[in-house]
Amino acid sequence: MFKIGDLAVYPAQGVGRVVAIESKQVVEHHVTFYVLRILSTDTIIRIPMVNAKSVGLRKVINEREVPRIYAILKSRQGGHEGSPTWNKRYRDYHNKLKSGSAFEIAEVLRDLFVLKSTKDLSFGERRMFDTAMSLLSSELSIVLESAEAKVQDQLRGLLQAN
Repeated sequence: MFKIGDLAVYPAQGVGRVVAIESKQVVEHHVTFYVLRILSTDTIIRIPMVNAKSVGLRKVINEREVPRIYAILKSRQGGHEGSPTWNKRYRDYHNKLKSGSAFEIAEVLRDLFVLKSTKDLSFGERRMFDTAMSLLSSELSIVLESAEAKVQDQLRGLLQAN
């Protein structure tokens, strides 16, 4: 699926580069790992190749998918309007961030931005908003070959457009 030098997205951590593929003896089994260096934190993560898909390791989105991200951010559809409890909202957002899907992360960013316009976000919600912004902007900066700060400005502009 990936080779050394490829970019990959690891859910809730962001974009990383495959820096090695290692084989190790684990208990009685021979296991091959992707060694991923997360670009934003320089953290090294080892992911067993057999588990790569199930943990959500995926390729970076391509440029043709960017307009769909922008459409999600500009839309005011979906979200948790009238959701009965903050903890259900928080759980739903957390699960979307863990999914690693750029589209679900865009939904979290949009929904929290909309929520922020009606009430103060809790500490956890603010942190989640920042995480969603960071995850999305880091991936888009690679796709668009643009500085992450510039991409964050574009994302904020899209969110404020409506």
